[in-house]
Amino acid sequence: MEREEFLNVYRHSMAHILAKAVIEVYGKENVQYAIGPQIADGFYYDFLLPETVKDSDFKGIEEKMREIIKRREDWTRKEVSREEALEIFKDQKFKTELIQDLPEGETISIYYTGEDYVDLCTGPHVDNSQELMNVAFQIKSASGSYWRGDENREQLQRIYVYAFPDKKQLKEHLKLVQEAKERDHKKLGRELDLFMFDPSAPGMPFWLPRGWKLFNALQEFWRGIHREHNYMEISGPVISSSDLWETSGHWGHYKENMFVIPDDNEDGRVFAVKPMNCPNAILVYKRNVRSYKDLPFRISQTDVIHRREKSGELNGLFRVQMFRQDDAHILLTEEQVADEINDIMDIAGQIYGTFGLTYKAELSTRPEDFMGDIETWNQAEADLKAILNDKYGEGNYELNEGDGAFYGPKIDLKMTDALGREWQMGTIQLDFQLPLNFGLKYTAQDGTQKMPVMVHRAIFGSMERYIGILTENFKGAFPFWLSPEQVAVVPIRQQHNEYAKHVEEVLTKAGVRVEADYAEKNMKEKIKNFKHYKDPYILVVGDREAEENTVSINVRGSNRQIQNVPLDKFVEVCRSLNEAHTLELTEDFQ
Repeated sequence: MEREEFLNVYRHSMAHILAKAVIEVYGKENVQYAIGPQIADGFYYDFLLPETVKDSDFKGIEEKMREIIKRREDWTRKEVSREEALEIFKDQKFKTELIQDLPEGETISIYYTGEDYVDLCTGPHVDNSQELMNVAFQIKSASGSYWRGDENREQLQRIYVYAFPDKKQLKEHLKLVQEAKERDHKKLGRELDLFMFDPSAPGMPFWLPRGWKLFNALQEFWRGIHREHNYMEISGPVISSSDLWETSGHWGHYKENMFVIPDDNEDGRVFAVKPMNCPNAILVYKRNVRSYKDLPFRISQTDVIHRREKSGELNGLFRVQMFRQDDAHILLTEEQVADEINDIMDIAGQIYGTFGLTYKAELSTRPEDFMGDIETWNQAEADLKAILNDKYGEGNYELNEGDGAFYGPKIDLKMTDALGREWQMGTIQLDFQLPLNFGLKYTAQDGTQKMPVMVHRAIFGSMERYIGILTENFKGAFPFWLSPEQVAVVPIRQQHNEYAKHVEEVLTKAGVRVEADYAEKNMKEKIKNFKHYKDPYILVVGDREAEENTVSINVRGSNRQIQNVPLDKFVEVCRSLNEAHTLELTEDFQ
């Protein structure tokens, strides 16, 4: 049996053990059990119970599960008719609903664990509970869930359980989970005063002063790279009339994700907050007559966009309703597509590489609700495959059938962080449809009018989400060039404030983000506060430093203090770190 198959079998079998344990703990007459699939690190099961499952209940449920496993009960698979299945599960409404929804003639299988627990399941499962004796498991959490994900249906309790082949693997996973908790960007965002949320604007982050400095540093880095690649940055309206969105196709394919604003003016026009920037780029392209000499025509923008999300799906900066997408839209000839997409991938490699992050490509093809004709889609998909085959080699990228945008196929860039987690980040989307919808033209070299191809692309995906990922990746200890405040200045006593202000002024003029504490309080308290904010360098200045025009440096992550560093040398090092966009701090101030 292959490892993946083995993991699925024993985790799915453990889900049945959990369901049986819950029934025995709470009483068969009190438990309605729904579904219990295996997941990446274990499994879960959904229940309707007479009381809320609390953390203090976990131990008792785990002990009951171990007791059931030790009974070494046989697992028996049976195929039954629809009528037999409905009779068996007549007291279980969720199982009854699942059976009633099965197509006529569908094979219905059930599994018995011992004689007193039966579940509706296709399997496969273990033959006997003794096969689960060495499985290491631990209840992770209990949370609310809606039956079939429908917020208008019954609210159930979902019990999550970690499950691994042995105690060592479980221990290693729990260590990773703890590390992930310590890196949680929502926790670090509060502690480091980066951002906040308020119920008055759900899913719409407020950037606090420190966080906004970080945001701007990231944006300027992005802008610098795009200037090198000849992009023109624009800004456009946040609200546009429904006419524009009808032409773009968003009104018919994306309206449920848009914030719509009915207007009470005389003409009764309807407006919507933009969920995407592409129409803005198109209108800028259309303002003048274009020729082949203007192409590729590269427009970038990081304007605010809004997308409606279900409240239960909001998750810090990872899933928001307001964000800034690092958008770019390129109008070009068909002959220019391959070179342009290769250039975009070079940009992605440069950006991700700066953060030490690796990535891979995935091609997503035509979805069911596509717009346009199939021949155009087939040609676009063939073009992207050819580009990926040329860049990575045939078969060295993933294929995701049916997950393209409604207007064209796309290449998604998936990034791996310090915890080995994979994130969907950048996207490159080829679009033959929007230029057609908006009647875009350019004058070809032979004087004829032709339609350009449009490429939609983003590297970060969204600035907010990327900052959330970076916060977790670096555990809040950002590289020098990205840190909200790069240097903190601590005068030892009040009489050293004048020199400390001189140090702050020199660093500020050199483009270094610097903060200082001139309050009349203990030096150690000041240093502790700046360490809390993970400032890369903390400078301590006293009599000697003022006399010799030097600084003493506490380096983040180091227990030693580097003394008597000439101020001009320290400024030079800071400039170098900002220009090089390096990840590591230096302790070399020679």
